[in-house]
Amino acid sequence: MLTTLKTTYTDTRASDLAWALGREPLPALAVLDLELSGATVQLRLLGASHQILLEEDGRSCSETVACMPGSSTPLPLGVSKRVGEWEYEFAARVETLSQGSFAGRAQELLALVADHPHGLAGTFPGSPHAFTAMLAQRHEGQMRWRTWHAYPQEGQLVVTRTRIGARMPATL
Repeated sequence: MLTTLKTTYTDTRASDLAWALGREPLPALAVLDLELSGATVQLRLLGASHQILLEEDGRSCSETVACMPGSSTPLPLGVSKRVGEWEYEFAARVETLSQGSFAGRAQELLALVADHPHGLAGTFPGSPHAFTAMLAQRHEGQMRWRTWHAYPQEGQLVVTRTRIGARMPATL
């Protein structure tokens, strides 16, 4: 699902993003509710990026990546921790692209997410390449999602990926 967000573009730099687990739902500009093999997932586009809420078997988790005033947790490159009975893994990277490459990558990602039944993307007024996009899936009992946060004025794309679920058995 693709939507135009009715707000001003509040994330001004990729470096303004922060990460948090366990925050209460924040006001959302667009929401996509999903039911994936018994798990309820809510993809939420915020005025300042994204929040994903997960509920399954009486357990819940929320992930927020956004500009959060007063937050002391900058966007980490990686996190691996236990959330109740779940294993949670998060990774983030920043891609810096030329103006032409950025425009092409933005169009490619927006097309991918807009046409996906488990995807939500929102563009911000003022630039067709200023967007936040999310894509969720269920794979082998685990929930996984990817997000993209675009900063065309810097030519930067923040890419995150998350996996959460029961501990995966070790492979030999």
